[in-house]
Amino acid sequence: MKSEPKNKTGETAPAPAPAPAAPAPAEASLMEGELGEIKIHEDVIANLVAMATLKVPGVSRLAGSTVVDAIASIVGSRRMQARAITIGIAGDNRVTVDLKLNILVGYRLPEVVQQVQRSVIDNIEDVTGMTVTRVNVAVQDIDEQPVEEDDEDEDKEDGTGSVPPAAIPPMP
Repeated sequence: MKSEPKNKTGETAPAPAPAPAAPAPAEASLMEGELGEIKIHEDVIANLVAMATLKVPGVSRLAGSTVVDAIASIVGSRRMQARAITIGIAGDNRVTVDLKLNILVGYRLPEVVQQVQRSVIDNIEDVTGMTVTRVNVAVQDIDEQPVEEDDEDEDKEDGTGSVPPAAIPPMP
């Protein structure tokens, strides 16, 4: 016969509460027919959002910590995207998007944001057939334009910055 676990005072200890179940990933059912059901995971939609956003001129990057994001990209983590993009999927194949991004200095914020919204809506609706009801955009920061290095070596034949041996005059 099994004895019940006792606590420090000798009383029967209550059974531990079951761990809460992890929330199921959001999926949208697009179609159900003879062949089965088609589902699209929210990560797929988030990837579509990221691709559409980063193609818009004036967008620097998805918002987040530059250092943490750089490390995450090296190890192949998509956590940065998870912090910058939130997807909501309703049962009737309607999608809402919350997006955080950084804009490059010198661009008009309202114009860039409207282009992002149009690009995201078009990309999701074209690829998935779902309806996007809202794209909420939060501009987190303004980033400086990346500084391009001088092309001192433009006239070098191989573009590596090294002078080919035939171009070095012999010593007298």
